[in-house]
Amino acid sequence: MTPELLGFQITHRAMRGDVRRLADLATELVEGRQSADPARATAIAGFVTALCKGIHHHHTMEDQVLWPVIERAAGAEVDLRDLSDDHSELDPLLAEINGQAAAFATSRDASTLVAPLTRLADMLDEHIEEEERLLFPIIRKYVSVADWKRVEDAVRKGGDVRVDLPRIEQYARPEELARLRKLAGPVLALLLSLLRGGHRRRQRLIFGPLAAA
Repeated sequence: MTPELLGFQITHRAMRGDVRRLADLATELVEGRQSADPARATAIAGFVTALCKGIHHHHTMEDQVLWPVIERAAGAEVDLRDLSDDHSELDPLLAEINGQAAAFATSRDASTLVAPLTRLADMLDEHIEEEERLLFPIIRKYVSVADWKRVEDAVRKGGDVRVDLPRIEQYARPEELARLRKLAGPVLALLLSLLRGGHRRRQRLIFGPLAAA
């Protein structure tokens, strides 16, 4: 048996996708191709804040839980210093974005969000591609299923299921979602049915009427 990495992979995809969409949305707001009334501005700012919180939690759990598991299991086979350096650059950027999101909720001026969101999107693209290329084969080869479950439990414990779970459904391919349903059982289907409507309404308010259709 080897660790099931699908949940991590889809979480990475969701983070990259949502940050890029927000960067594009901020650009369109600045260029006048879209507009934001107070309700939409508040929803956008809230989603930015929730996303930054989720990214911070994810990389913190990698630093505190996943990295020690990999180092114990793989030893000299892996060097995590570059990935850890990337993580250290994320928190100041996330703090900057959070501050700009709070200002945007009041001012509805997205000009100060474009650059940091775009930088974050670019950083995540590069970092996650490198992380999956380097670490997924190491995890599959050296990390036990029990240790991987401990990592996933730690990540899940500090997350927000109302935000995280519908995004998993949104970004999973049909065959991936079928695998997740098989692994998680009927509880997953029940939770998704309860959370799906609210998530889609928020997505339409934030990104427009075609979002999360």
